[in-house]
Amino acid sequence: MEDNKISVTSDNIFPIIKRFLYSDQEVFLRELVSNATDAIIKLKTIAKLENLDDIVDDLKVNVLIDQENKTIHVIDNGIGMTKEEVKKYINQIAFSGAEEFIKKYNTSEKDSHIIGHFGLGFYSSFMVANKVILFTQSYQKEASSIFWSCEGSPNFIMKEIEKRDRGTEIVLFLNEDSKEFLEYNRILKLIQKYCKFMPVEIHLSSKEKNDKETIVNNIHPAWNKNPLQLIDKNYLDFYHELYPNQLEDPLFWVHLNIDHPFHLTGILFFPKIERRIDIQKDKIHLYQNQVYITDNLEGIVPDFLSLLRGVIDSTDIPLNVSRSHLQSNTSVKNISRYITRKVSDKLNSLFLSNREDFQKKWEDIKIIVEYGMISTQNFFDKAIKFLIFYTIDNVYFTLKEFKEKISQIQKNKEGKIVFLYSSDKEEQHSYIKEAKDRNYEVLILDSPLSVHLIQKLEFYDKEISFVRVDSDHIEKLIDKEKKYDSELSEKEKQDLKNLINTHLVDDYKFSIQLENLSKKDYPFLIIVPEFLRRIKEMNSIGRDLVERDQKKYYQLIVNTNHILMKKILQETFEEKRKEMIQEALNLTLLSKNLLHGKNLTDFISKRLEDIVR
Repeated sequence: MEDNKISVTSDNIFPIIKRFLYSDQEVFLRELVSNATDAIIKLKTIAKLENLDDIVDDLKVNVLIDQENKTIHVIDNGIGMTKEEVKKYINQIAFSGAEEFIKKYNTSEKDSHIIGHFGLGFYSSFMVANKVILFTQSYQKEASSIFWSCEGSPNFIMKEIEKRDRGTEIVLFLNEDSKEFLEYNRILKLIQKYCKFMPVEIHLSSKEKNDKETIVNNIHPAWNKNPLQLIDKNYLDFYHELYPNQLEDPLFWVHLNIDHPFHLTGILFFPKIERRIDIQKDKIHLYQNQVYITDNLEGIVPDFLSLLRGVIDSTDIPLNVSRSHLQSNTSVKNISRYITRKVSDKLNSLFLSNREDFQKKWEDIKIIVEYGMISTQNFFDKAIKFLIFYTIDNVYFTLKEFKEKISQIQKNKEGKIVFLYSSDKEEQHSYIKEAKDRNYEVLILDSPLSVHLIQKLEFYDKEISFVRVDSDHIEKLIDKEKKYDSELSEKEKQDLKNLINTHLVDDYKFSIQLENLSKKDYPFLIIVPEFLRRIKEMNSIGRDLVERDQKKYYQLIVNTNHILMKKILQETFEEKRKEMIQEALNLTLLSKNLLHGKNLTDFISKRLEDIVR
């Protein structure tokens, strides 16, 4: 028997401190099961390279819960350890056994699926246990079986014991604060979270359930299979295995598989997002060699793809000791670019191969495309080919197609091609009708990102200008040779402006602008100019500015050629004149949903009085 101390030097004390960086105690199980999986994969590698015939096929990891004795057992029948190896990998904390193994057997981490540093993962068990026992027997038959015990201090006991079967058993004596981990369902959920797709069978059992073992993982997940061997049902089944609470199927998916210059596999699913930018509960999962790491993929996956779901598995994504905080470097940036390219290629392929089906899915995916075009230039450069718009008449166009269709008839006075659009068909109905009566095309741009996207599109193509259909009178938005002369003199115009200013409905002091419009047009029009409305929609400062002082930014357009204007000027009774102005204004305000409070109540009361007279 040996009484000794764990080797702690200036070179390896840092990893001991690092164990406190684990964000959750629960990861102890991931670390121990990962180590057990490593041991089995190492054994398979050795058996293959050294032509060992007596290695059994029934290789597995057992997790056993013993509530009576308050212990958790993690057992494997893998490579095991000799006495010297225990000293090296356990007593010298966080020595990289995986790294040394790979060098010794001249194989790559990718091919061998060795997960990581044994010592440090092993010591995560002391987050939940006040005592840990280890039994191990090396695959080398001449080696002795070893017992090792420690109670969470640098002191340990190590001795040779009676021969055991090959492999390692770790016994955790849980502390009072960690009794939750004795619950079968708690451990089951942890395994399903962290170890659901580990490449070695994991069996879970409990003494309270008569030690009946249940296999709780899928060792052959879809992302590790050849896409040519998978059908749609395989992908859909895998999606629901990943996200059992999701009732709807995904729209489509992208299978990732690259070996150079980095290794990465995975599947990304496009869920039905519609117009919402949800705070995703079900996110993309990051794995390393089929071991779950995190669902925080900031820096790896571009922000706009965080709306997707699925799995990314790569050994080339660097992690710090806690395996949960990602470090940004050149490799990560290359991976991000690769994922962006694969997604854009998939969308472009769907667009070219079956445009009709792509258009049917557009409402569900446009928020992702718009977000990507705004935030990621590489994606914008590709997406400009499959970005589509649809009109009031539900006809779809690409940017290039729509530009060609309207280039001869929809131009402003600067000569730019005007892309008229509506953000709300019902609210802007009268303005849309004015445009349609003149045979103009009107797009529907109703996503929360539309205003940001059109800014970028105008920068991309200097010949086009997006204008919401209610931002001015249609005759001002589209330049026409036909002009209307005013039937009022300059003096009458000034008198009219003064009268309207004097008799504006209480609480509404909009800026007034007189325009020579058609006699068929409305007498009044209320607008917010395009550039002011964009400020309001694009940032909170602008929105606060406009909403706080909206009277300053709304413009009241007065049609000098409407018959009502002459009647106002000819009316001699001041009260009647005021009533005419306010009545017409109330109707205009009502059409813009701007008539509120006392003014709305007074308007309705007066209308009811008129009806019963």
